[in-house]
Amino acid sequence: MGDIEVRYKVWLVKDGKPILGKGGAELLKAIEEKGSLHAAAEALGYSYSFAWSYLKKLEERAGVTLIERRRGGQRHGGMVLTEEARKLLKLYLEAERVVGEALSQIQAD
Repeated sequence: MGDIEVRYKVWLVKDGKPILGKGGAELLKAIEEKGSLHAAAEALGYSYSFAWSYLKKLEERAGVTLIERRRGGQRHGGMVLTEEARKLLKLYLEAERVVGEALSQIQAD
């Protein structure tokens, strides 16, 4: 049975509806790291319009604002995650870590 793997997906659910999965978490993390949606989209291989639509869909599902725009021109403007977005991202990443560690123990046995 060495060719059998256990795989999993983690996502956050609110009122029975999915609000954040791997793709959304990657987008939020990239925005946090890059400081702009344009740079985050580029890093993930997304078009800007796809990333913007994805972000708006995440906000609609979560029922909270996930980003704050910072004005200041090309060098000083950008985007930062709201406190709510940081909490959602932290929860997702922690859940993914815990589930991954648990499954690695099962597979090791």
